[in-house]
Parts: sequence; structure tokens; C-alpha cells
Amino acid sequence: MEHTIIDSMKMRRSIYHLGKELPISNDQLEETVKEAVRLAPSAFNSQTSRAVILFGDENDWLWDLVWQKVKPLLAEGQEHSTKAKLASFNSGAGTILFFEELATVSQLEKDFPLYSENFRLWSQHASGLTQFAVWTALAEQGVGASLQHYGNLIEADVQAHYGLPSTWSLIAQMPFGAVAGEPPAKHFGNIEERVLVRQ
Repeated sequence: MEHTIIDSMKMRRSIYHLGKELPISNDQLEETVKEAVRLAPSAFNSQTSRAVILFGDENDWLWDLVWQKVKPLLAEGQEHSTKAKLASFNSGAGTILFFEELATVSQLEKDFPLYSENFRLWSQHASGLTQFAVWTALAEQGVGASLQHYGNLIEADVQAHYGLPSTWSLIAQMPFGAVAGEPPAKHFGNIEERVLVRQ
């Protein structure tokens, strides 16, 4: 039976046990990410999504930065478990940073005032679609990943470190690597209560 997009969606899971040895080359991963970002839909074909792929020392730098930002905010007794969680994100081959280009969003607000209140929401939709596209495309190639959200703590440092425009808003971080441990079974609610049909 032919492989379908639904089959690919079933492969996409949050993988927290990652290894450094990818089942594909770094170049193949880069091309996969580029194609997924290029093809992901966006309102008005605005193409607001951006991505930065980190490997090696740059990946280490990112998760050390997250730790330095998170550590002062922890309650007593949380340090050990939080450090272990961040170490698991850094245990893979790298991390993809997802951004939205707010300069494009602002221009759309000016160009289409009738819809101006919606463009920032639609930008978030575009980011979610892009993240899902990349995540699913990686899963098809046997690359494990999860999605994390520390942008509010690290955005300015990341922009400065990589010389990115201040209009690139950091939305999410996707650590990726070899699948070093299978995720537990996923439980779903009653789909008949979530999808209704009226004729």
C-alpha cells in the first residue's frame, strides 16, 4: 500500500531520548529543513517563517544559555531535574530555531488594513505549520525531535550571537537527533467528539 501523509503524521512523535549519530547526513537534514520551510503554507503567501539550524558547539552554546537564563528562576529543589531535562535536549545532534519575521507582518498590516488585526495571529499559524512540516519530514527520515519554548528568555541573546535582525521573533526550539528511546504509547480522545459532520 502506498505511503500517505497520514502515515508520516503517525511517525511524528515527541522524542526526548536523543543520540548524536543521525541516520542521515547533516547536508540531507539541511535540505529537508529548507524544503519543509519553503513549502509550508502561510497567509497571503507571506513566507514569514525563518529557521536557524545549530550543530556541534553552537548547539552546546544554546542549551548552556537556556540553563543560565532558567537557573535563577527555579524554585528550591528544581535545579537537578531541570538541568537533566535541558541536558536531554542537548544530547542530540542539534537544534532548529524557528522564528517569525515581524517586519513582513508589520508591512502586511499596513498594506491590507482590512485584515490588520489578523496578521500577527496568522503569523503564528504559519509558524505552527512550518514546525509541523519540518518535524514530520524529519520523522520520515528516522530523525527524532521534540518542540521546546524558551524564546522569551533567550531571544535577545540568540539574535545578538548570530547577528540576526531584531525583527526575527524566536518562537520555538526543536532539538533533534537519533532516536535513542521510543516514546510511550500515545492516547487519543474520542475523535467523534472532536470532528462533527453535518449534512
